[in-house]
Amino acid sequence: VQLQASGGGLVQAGGSLRLSCAASGRTFSSIRMAWFRQVPRKERDFVAAISGSGDRTNYADSVKGRFTISRDNAKNLVYLQMDNLKPEDTGVYYCAARYGAGGSYPYWGQGTLVTVSS
Repeated sequence: VQLQASGGGLVQAGGSLRLSCAASGRTFSSIRMAWFRQVPRKERDFVAAISGSGDRTNYADSVKGRFTISRDNAKNLVYLQMDNLKPEDTGVYYCAARYGAGGSYPYWGQGTLVTVSS
């Protein structure tokens, strides 16, 4: 699985951004997708995930009610709509993929930078 993330940029606090992740492969609907973010000198933190069919999602507590993960299986795309952004949301956002419901994510995109100014 190859992943290509896009949509990052500079936004003021309270603003919105939508990230996209394009995935290769013909079995996209069987792949669980997720977003992680990383700031310098820290581990990548989980942000949100969505099941292959799109009927199940889960979020980090820090983004619940502000971020929405969704997918378009016809286009092999997953999105992260980020609203009411805060400076602490700043980081490099990575999309990730795995087959199956459990375990680590072996497939990663290249990351897209989100900067939220106060």
